[in-house]
Amino acid sequence: MTRHRKRQRAMVFVNLALVVLFFLGLWAIGLSRYVGDIPKVVEDETTRTDAIVVLTGGSGRLNVGLNLLSRDLAELMFVSGVYRGLDVRKLLQVVHQDAPRLETRISIGNAINTRENAEETAEWITEKKFRSLRLVTAAYHMPRSQLEFKNLMPGIKIIAHPVFPEHVKHSEWWAWPGTAILMASEFNKFLMAWVRHLGEDLLVSG
Repeated sequence: MTRHRKRQRAMVFVNLALVVLFFLGLWAIGLSRYVGDIPKVVEDETTRTDAIVVLTGGSGRLNVGLNLLSRDLAELMFVSGVYRGLDVRKLLQVVHQDAPRLETRISIGNAINTRENAEETAEWITEKKFRSLRLVTAAYHMPRSQLEFKNLMPGIKIIAHPVFPEHVKHSEWWAWPGTAILMASEFNKFLMAWVRHLGEDLLVSG
């Protein structure tokens, strides 16, 4: 191999490395902004909505939703992502809630991901003719959840009610390996959802 060819190959590798570093830098900036947009507090704890929607999958979410329902902050509650075969009564037993009066006010869905959470919630909201909901999920999951929900329910008022799991360290998150991996994973999923919606919008407009 001539010296000229070696130099050309080296330049190709250098250029590829620069491109990779550029996109890694963009990704890191995006991740930082994403984490910065994660709710730090529940900004609205008192506004009554037509429904409370709880997305299962993390600790504390269902208890928070049941507490909100017991305070009559909504007429009904929809729990999305419940294991198939688990009814409302068993659900209440699982979270140790001795509240039979709440049983008739709760509906459940069996979604297995955030997109399906939004889809089955949209069907339920449309069936009930509701115009507003309070969305209960983990704070780190809220940006992606709102992206999916607002895309499918553009006319519905959505109040975010984040839950803050103790194992997720929002302060100095980069110093905690488990939290850092979780944030990176959530950001990647958010990006994929955003690209999917962009593609769907382009197909519709085209």
